[in-house]
Amino acid sequence: MKMSEFTYYKPYHTLNDFYLEKFNSKVFKVALNGDFTCPNRDGVISTDGCIFCSEKGSGDFAGDKTDSLEDQFKVIKAMMEHKWPNGKMIAFFQANTNTYAPIEKLKYLYEKALTLDQNIVGLSIATRPDCISSATLEYLAELNKRTFLTIELGLQTIHESTAKWMNRGYSLEIFEKTVKQLLSKNIRVVVHIINGLKDETKDMMLDTIRYLNQFGIHGIKIHMLNILKNTPLETDYQTNPFPILTLEEYVDIVTTQIEIMSPHFILERLTGDAPKELLIEPQWTLKKFVVTNEIDKTLRTKSTHQGIYYRP
Repeated sequence: MKMSEFTYYKPYHTLNDFYLEKFNSKVFKVALNGDFTCPNRDGVISTDGCIFCSEKGSGDFAGDKTDSLEDQFKVIKAMMEHKWPNGKMIAFFQANTNTYAPIEKLKYLYEKALTLDQNIVGLSIATRPDCISSATLEYLAELNKRTFLTIELGLQTIHESTAKWMNRGYSLEIFEKTVKQLLSKNIRVVVHIINGLKDETKDMMLDTIRYLNQFGIHGIKIHMLNILKNTPLETDYQTNPFPILTLEEYVDIVTTQIEIMSPHFILERLTGDAPKELLIEPQWTLKKFVVTNEIDKTLRTKSTHQGIYYRP
């Protein structure tokens, strides 16, 4: 892909551009809490969960699980409409593992979410690749024919030593199998990865991108490892401190990942969010716009863009 063929304002495909093209409108996500749990917390796999996961199951900005979907939606929609009063919406089940329940519960929650507002144009479901049963897969395939559906899978890394340290609880083979099953049903797949995991080098983080390039996934969310209070990671970090990426190191890694990334991927996130009151390190992640601006500036300074060094 030549730079002249890259028609977007930014030197990579953004989710905002994608939504504008598809829906001809600003689209924002309304993060909901379906009161799910996780096999990595309820004793099926372990009771500790992934080492970095917050008490709210990575759903710190989702609604309160004690509230109905309707009440959650009203609160979050009101906040989002201050920025985008005329936007369309994606109902986003974010907290914990959002396919880890009987199919009856999934159908009730997903169908209910789609009726919360006439401007809801789709559904996004965050889950684990080891928590999609055959019955759930068939239902998702049917649901995909009726709405704009996205399944978000947390991979984080391809490296088994790191996966064991983080207590991920499933193998790379399971991830690959699930991705192929979802794609075979024409379901949109977005994968989460984390930079800055303990003992991972820049080359290891780039290898995770190279691995994902072989699949026809639709998007990637890139996160920085956040050390949060009241997590196993906090204990590990306080007991055995390890180097945390600086802003400059993170920008260098992400820009290189973008350069080698498939030009067809939508970059849905360049850095993660964490509640200020929970974040221990790194504090620079609180300045989200500074991080994204530095990434943009570096790519433009280098005159590079997404996929310039992509090799199928």
